[in-house]
Amino acid sequence: MIVAGSAIGAMLRSRLSDRLRDAVMMALGLITLVLGANMAISNLAKSEYPVLFVVSVTVGAIIGFGLDIDGRISRTAARHNASHLVEGLTTACLLFCIGTLSIVGPVMSATIGDNTMLFTNATLDFFSSIILAASYGWGIMWGAGVLFCWQGTIWLLAKFAGSSFAIPEAMLSEVALVGGVLLLSSGLAILKIKDCRTVNLLPALAVPVVFYIVKNLIW
Repeated sequence: MIVAGSAIGAMLRSRLSDRLRDAVMMALGLITLVLGANMAISNLAKSEYPVLFVVSVTVGAIIGFGLDIDGRISRTAARHNASHLVEGLTTACLLFCIGTLSIVGPVMSATIGDNTMLFTNATLDFFSSIILAASYGWGIMWGAGVLFCWQGTIWLLAKFAGSSFAIPEAMLSEVALVGGVLLLSSGLAILKIKDCRTVNLLPALAVPVVFYIVKNLIW
C-alpha cells in the first residue's frame, strides 16, 4: 500500500506547480503537527510515569546528538542528491511505524490470525504515503521497507512465542507518547518553524522499551 500510494503521490508531484507543492508541504506540516499533538496528549493521559517521556526525549537527544545521527545521514544523502528526502522519510517512518495499529496489528495476525488491524493500518498508510510522496517524491517508497522490517520482526516474535506473547499496553502508550513528540518535531521542521533534527531524537523511542524490560526483570 505504501509503494502504491508513493507512486501515485510522486506522479502527482511531477504535475504540480511550485506554488501547489508549497501548499501540499504546508498541509503536510499542519497534518503532522495535529497527529503528533493528538498522539502525545491522548497517550500522556494513559501514562503510568508521566516523567518517563521527559527522560526519554532528553536521553534520546543526548545519544542522538552525541552520535550525530542526523549529520551522518544527511551527509550520506547529500552524496546521492537526496538531502531533502531525509526529513520526509523520517516523518514517514514515524507515521507508518509508531502507533497501536502498527505494533499490535502484527501480534494479532501472528497469534490469532486476525488481520483487521493490519488492513486498517495499510489503508491509513496508503493515503499518508500519497501526501508524503506528493511533497518529497519517489523516495518515500523506502518507508515500505522500514515498515516491513518493523512489523515483520514483531510478527516473527509473536509467532515464535505464540499466545503467550503480549506487549504491555503501558509500554505502548509510552512509546506512542514519545512518537507524538517526535511527530511534532517533524511538523515544525516541515513548516520551517524550527528544525529540531528529529533524526537525532529517534533513540528516544527505545528508552521506554528498555525501561519496561528492566522494570519487569527487577519486579
